[in-house]
Amino acid sequence: MTTLMFILGIVLFAVGLLFSIAWHELGHLSTAKMFGIRVPQYMVGFGPTLFSKKKGDTEYGVKAIPFGGYIRMIGMFPPGPDGRLEARSTSPWRGMIEDARSAAFEELQPGDDKRLFYTRKPWKRVIVMFAGPFMNLILAVVLFLTVLMGFGISQQTTTVSSVSQCVISQSENRDDCTKADPASPAAAAGLRAGDKIVAFDGVRTDDWDRLSNLIRANPGEDVPVVVERKGEEVTLHATIATNKVAKKDSNGQIVQGEYVTAGFLGFSAATGVVKQDFGQSVTWMGDRIGDAVDSLAALPAKIPALWDAAFGDGPREADSPMGVVGAARVGGEIATLDIPPTQQLAMFVMLVAGFNLSLFLFNMLPLLPLDGGHIAGALWESLRRSTAKVLRRPDPGPFDVAKLMPVAYVVAGVFVCFTLLVLVADVVNPVRIT
Repeated sequence: MTTLMFILGIVLFAVGLLFSIAWHELGHLSTAKMFGIRVPQYMVGFGPTLFSKKKGDTEYGVKAIPFGGYIRMIGMFPPGPDGRLEARSTSPWRGMIEDARSAAFEELQPGDDKRLFYTRKPWKRVIVMFAGPFMNLILAVVLFLTVLMGFGISQQTTTVSSVSQCVISQSENRDDCTKADPASPAAAAGLRAGDKIVAFDGVRTDDWDRLSNLIRANPGEDVPVVVERKGEEVTLHATIATNKVAKKDSNGQIVQGEYVTAGFLGFSAATGVVKQDFGQSVTWMGDRIGDAVDSLAALPAKIPALWDAAFGDGPREADSPMGVVGAARVGGEIATLDIPPTQQLAMFVMLVAGFNLSLFLFNMLPLLPLDGGHIAGALWESLRRSTAKVLRRPDPGPFDVAKLMPVAYVVAGVFVCFTLLVLVADVVNPVRIT
């Protein structure tokens, strides 16, 4: 049964992956057609075609390898200086440029001279190339909001899980109390496991982060603590101790290994599934986007540890880069977790949402062959033409993005090598969830 659920989780992730790719390419397709660009193909996947159907002047299909997708637009690059496709060159770099230019004019038909991608104004080309990643961002936001507001997320609550019997510095690696340790304020005040703190020093709150900050901000103070116990509110009085506690960053997250002196009550908060309101959801998503940007920037620094995890005996860190295979394995593990089905579904939706957020950020990198590279080319063309107009110089014409294809091949080669490294790590030393 466990194996069957694991396979089911992988299949569900594959379906979510295919939909995300199709959704991405739909953004490119719809905006390209809106601006009159001819699109011969809309394909989900790579490799041999499993199914296709032509409607209008576009062939729609699904291919065998579900690791990507594409649309093919006519005239992605402008012709050579003479207005025609240039003759073949013996230079390998020139050959790359000419191959790209030739591919951009494949299946050219009568009347297509008015339906070429490069002939559209730069702002239109920016919209066409941005539309794909933007569709992933929209899908990520919708899925995140669905989970945050509909299912809720697991987080610490104001309910007491356990009460510390004494005050021990959190920097000390011990749990047992000694005679030298003073009694904790929570124990002295009569706080019990199962109590729900509803007010602290006259401030009513059901948010753990706010309660934690209030406690930290009042060392040495004698404060009333109102708890809900067996359906009734009971007021306790506690003298907040001064203790060395874990440091928090600007987002309220614990900074491992760093401590500060602050107020200490002495209890552990219970974890529960809590639905978020719209404001809390927006804040949560903003934090996750910031984390994702930081992770993307830190990607090169993580390659040595990833290599050691794949080919050495190094551990696979929880924040290690993970590819499609690794994400599929996580999807399988989610399906086997001993948690309520609603939480399994919520975790799975979060996984797909995170994949779409990563797809958006990755594609926005200003590098060819990514969408961001084409956007950068269109913006540069717009700047050149605007500058020439202001300075009353001749129009420089379209920016020939094809000249950057040698760089694009190098970038693509780096991406392929990185993808293979992640694939090996995902197979031999995968990221696991608990």
